[in-house]
Amino acid sequence: MSLKEIFCQDKPMSILQRAFAANKLAHAYIFAGPEGVGKFKTAREWAKMLLCKSPVGKKTEKKRSPLSGDEQRATSDDIFADSCGSCQSCRLLEAGSHPDFNPVYKELRQFTKDGKDKKPPLDLPIDVIREFFIEQVSKKPTLSEKKVFVVSEAEKLNASSQNCLLKVLEEPPEYCSIILLCTRLERLLPTTKSRCQTIRFSTLDEERIIEKLKEMGLEDVPAQYFARLAGGSLGRACRWADLELAGANLYRAKKDLINSLAGYEYAEALDRAQQLLDESKKIAAAWAKLDKATSKSDINRRTQKTLIQIIISALHDAMKLNITTGHGLVNFDQKEQIESIAGRFDPEQSAEKIADTYETMRWIDSNVNEKLIFEQLLLNLAVSDKIVVSI
Repeated sequence: MSLKEIFCQDKPMSILQRAFAANKLAHAYIFAGPEGVGKFKTAREWAKMLLCKSPVGKKTEKKRSPLSGDEQRATSDDIFADSCGSCQSCRLLEAGSHPDFNPVYKELRQFTKDGKDKKPPLDLPIDVIREFFIEQVSKKPTLSEKKVFVVSEAEKLNASSQNCLLKVLEEPPEYCSIILLCTRLERLLPTTKSRCQTIRFSTLDEERIIEKLKEMGLEDVPAQYFARLAGGSLGRACRWADLELAGANLYRAKKDLINSLAGYEYAEALDRAQQLLDESKKIAAAWAKLDKATSKSDINRRTQKTLIQIIISALHDAMKLNITTGHGLVNFDQKEQIESIAGRFDPEQSAEKIADTYETMRWIDSNVNEKLIFEQLLLNLAVSDKIVVSI
């Protein structure tokens, strides 16, 4: 892959390319935006170009820029820099063994001095930052002229980890380029953000996502459904497509789930919750086979959140049907069932259920027992009055 293959992120790419052309690259960037919109791919390919022994460039066509101020001075002489793809540096990066490319992520904890046999952490722990970032920054590049550090899930850096980073972010060696990938910018400390240049990544157009999913082998209806459920995140949509193509039956599970929400009774809530839990475990098992680099606990959480996101989409569709004509429903393929849910909950009740359901997302991140989460969720959805459980 190369920078020219990254699509629908013209604004971030333009900012980086202009800074590179003017030799005014920031020493540290925050790539901010929703999950799955290309932040890591852009960071990786940008690092590949920075580390490349023979970077290439081509003139770009003159076009109106979406940027403002000085960044609007686009000319036909603009140069698009990219990696050559064939030098030793490029080959090593593609093989995942470039000595000057340093991805930093929380699963590295097991490789820290005291991290052996410890459970995968929820946060990005300070020992990972110290051993795989701080201690490595002072070491000069071994192959290229630069070293690039890419910190994934920077929103999971706790206060101690962020404070540990501050000195490096403020005065890194000249050869260092640092990129923090973040989905929740508000979780970064002001002191962290002030030492970096923030570049915002946007969601992708639904039609582009559908096109990609169909290229992967999905049929029209599942492709359109997963594209809408993903809300502009190509990464999430492709992950679900991979699961579907691997036989996880995620699309069938979503249809069964929407069918059950359309008419189940309060007395069935606990049985439905157990069914949902069993389905979650099956999907997570298939997911673990596809993504062996991610911890099983993280995969379990992501699977649970996917199923809860399906429920939220149904409630949102029901609220939309009660207020508008229902154009653009996520669950367009089960409109009859959505109409049934809309008949059970008026818009205000749907909004309340959505708020309750989002709260379960927080419970998942807080490691609340998954059986209790699904039981509480299904009990709340079975009745009009809110049931409160203290956790």
